[in-house]
Amino acid sequence: MNRRDFLITTAGAGLFSATGGIALAEEFEVTRTDAEWRAMLTKLEYKVMRREGTERAFTSPLNDEKRAGNFLCKGCDLPLYPSSTKYDSGTGWPSFWKPLPNAVQTKPDRKLLVTRTEVHCRRCGSHLGHVFDDGPAPTGKRHCINGVSLKFQPAEA
Repeated sequence: MNRRDFLITTAGAGLFSATGGIALAEEFEVTRTDAEWRAMLTKLEYKVMRREGTERAFTSPLNDEKRAGNFLCKGCDLPLYPSSTKYDSGTGWPSFWKPLPNAVQTKPDRKLLVTRTEVHCRRCGSHLGHVFDDGPAPTGKRHCINGVSLKFQPAEA
């Protein structure tokens, strides 16, 4: 690696780190300044949704939500998961076996010793959680989602 490559790599890593892991080059339909995100979110919501943090297990009231409806992104109100795909995984976070079409995007998360699949809102980029291959049929996927990243919208009667 020459000096120029080193400087470019270092600068890129610094920008990625400064954004809390959300790439600056990626554009989303809904964008806000960091100050706007901080003003609209609680400290925990900001940590999870904008800095790719994790809420403590078994702390979200959405774990016990069993009504028909949709779970929406707290950052932009995009419907993400139908309640029909929610199940109790026993992990302490709301879990779903399938998102709504064109609702989420994924990317590799290499922050730990193993590579995981991070899932985020496709419209505003908010971090939601991770996807694992230990879920129920028919997909075999477990979307393990931070409850603070979601809000619930009951189905209309």
